Amino acid sequence: MLPPSLARLEDLSMNLWWSWDTAATELFSSIDPDRFERVRHNPVALLRDTEDSRWAELDANPGFHERLAGIVHRFEAYLRNPGWAGVEVAALAGRRIGYLSMEFGLHESLRLYSGGLGVLAGDHLRSASDLGVPLVAVGLLYHEGYFRQLLEDGQQIEAYPRNRWERLPLRPCLDAAGARRTILVPIADRKVAAQIWRLDVGRVHLYLLDTDFDANVAEDREITDHLYGGDERLRIRQEILLGLGAPRALEALQIQVDSWHLNEGHCAFVILELLSRQLAAGHAFDAALARVRSRCVFTTHTPVPAGHDRFSWELAVEHLGPWRTELGLPKGTFMNLGRVKPDDTTESLCMTVLALRGTAAANGVSALHGEVSRAMWADLWPEVPVDQVPIGHITNGVHPTFFAARPAQQVFDEYLPGWRDRPWEPERWAAIEAVPDRVIHNLRRALRVQLLHRLARRTGRELDPDAVTFGFARRFAPYKRGDLLFAHPERLHAALSGPRGGQIIYAGKAHPKDQAGKEVLARVVRWAGSRDFRDKLVFVEDYDLDVGRMLTSGCDVWINTPRRPLEASGTSGQKVVLNGGLNLSILDGWWPEGYDETNGWAIGTGAGEPTEQAQDTRDALALIDLLEQAVLPEWRALDADELPAAWLRRIKRSIATCAPKFTSHRMVRDYALQLYAPLGNPG
Repeated sequence: MLPPSLARLEDLSMNLWWSWDTAATELFSSIDPDRFERVRHNPVALLRDTEDSRWAELDANPGFHERLAGIVHRFEAYLRNPGWAGVEVAALAGRRIGYLSMEFGLHESLRLYSGGLGVLAGDHLRSASDLGVPLVAVGLLYHEGYFRQLLEDGQQIEAYPRNRWERLPLRPCLDAAGARRTILVPIADRKVAAQIWRLDVGRVHLYLLDTDFDANVAEDREITDHLYGGDERLRIRQEILLGLGAPRALEALQIQVDSWHLNEGHCAFVILELLSRQLAAGHAFDAALARVRSRCVFTTHTPVPAGHDRFSWELAVEHLGPWRTELGLPKGTFMNLGRVKPDDTTESLCMTVLALRGTAAANGVSALHGEVSRAMWADLWPEVPVDQVPIGHITNGVHPTFFAARPAQQVFDEYLPGWRDRPWEPERWAAIEAVPDRVIHNLRRALRVQLLHRLARRTGRELDPDAVTFGFARRFAPYKRGDLLFAHPERLHAALSGPRGGQIIYAGKAHPKDQAGKEVLARVVRWAGSRDFRDKLVFVEDYDLDVGRMLTSGCDVWINTPRRPLEASGTSGQKVVLNGGLNLSILDGWWPEGYDETNGWAIGTGAGEPTEQAQDTRDALALIDLLEQAVLPEWRALDADELPAAWLRRIKRSIATCAPKFTSHRMVRDYALQLYAPLGNPG
């Protein structure tokens, strides 16, 4: 049992602030390093499991008490600090923005995310907390979450262990009598009950809706079972729960929200809930919709039409029809809001169209994605030239201290004053050019060795600590072309061989229903087991946030090979920048905004090809040519001090040019100034 004198450990464990404060993370790890690894770096579980004898040792250790007191003092000061927005953005004073997302990637122990969308949402909350942006977030609490990945004979197997809430930093929301707060959400012909949980992310509260309890029938309890694990019927029920439930939950908690941010079209049913409230207040339909629009903004993340959620008339009427009738609205009202052509009864309800019709501003997540989105949805504004379609862009970024490893942070602290507080200012990073080459070289080797040590413990495979280490980790969707690197296997093997050679680490999951993606993954796993690549290639099982941080900090070169322009943004390469790694990428997503010919490498030119096969052939050849003729020769070229001087110059250029552009602090600052501050509040 935790001694009373160490009770503040409990307080720290219940707020995810510890996860991006390296001293707090190290404090928890020092309690029992092996157990901390086993519980997936989860302090709540660690505190529950630690033996009394260990607590007695720590309680008798003045140094541990001193460390704990210092961290608690800094945490309390953090919670009181108004942050950048509290000081510099008067338009947000007294306001609160409701941020909705279907998934949140906050920590590896919380399986509430599947990939990039969720990790982006997690970074948004972390940076909003750091900057003092007045945000409250709402999502769903998945009892089994996204799957854990197992590999059997090279094939992906999905496992769904159930979460244990008592071992996670979650609190049920209670009413004055101590009973759990619940709301009712109209879904199909009944009201579904949802209880509300709270998760603290620094100064931001995330509220999560849960239907898996006795008040609901079996079908409704399943709504919060899996993330992206069911059919369209489950999907529409999840999206109704989030969209209609979010305002109801915050109202039940007496939290006033002035504006709303919809993170992807999954959240768009909130527009219908807000519309119903304006209609109930006596406003005519067009005026009510205009008032809703003035309070909402929307971020789209999907660059292909097939990736946007669409629901048939039959499915929408079954699930929303009874509520629409209860509101006294005519048939087709909700469908028409989600149709490009409202009177076309053959068209389904598209959640992205609903979001675009119901919000004051919309954005893609990179400059190129903004262009793609304007062309994709131009039919909604037929009278406007495509380049003037009102969809802008705010490029994604990553949280600087969650994804920069401790050794990198120490270098930045010594040489780059102010990088933590205002990382969007280029002058904070320009001083990296003057950092001694030996410092950068030692940083990169330390991070590589750290990665390979963890890799050996996790997989039993040992790689060369002095070989250039390439990384590829992401969702195994076919368009990401995870096996493009092996289009010329003999040339790849020859390029990686010899003195100061190279090696590759892979990780990633394919969606359970994506058979083509699973086949790509299986091909990579087979290459990892082949005779030629057995000592040069490792596939890391069960990709998650921990594996992602491990690889993006330790890999020297990050490979990204999507079919342009199908990568909306991508953020893993941005994490590499914060650790002194380099990017080798197709000019897609964020990389066209980052690449300047001195700070990494671009695969191909970005020009189009008539077929996917032609594009793949061209890009595969460009990739192997770059490895043979540019990347590996630069790695092998040593100066008189036995340092790869040109390589180190490229690292410094990468940090100086990309770090200020691609943190989530810059991203959230852009949202605050460009989208949140101008929003109205009609009441």
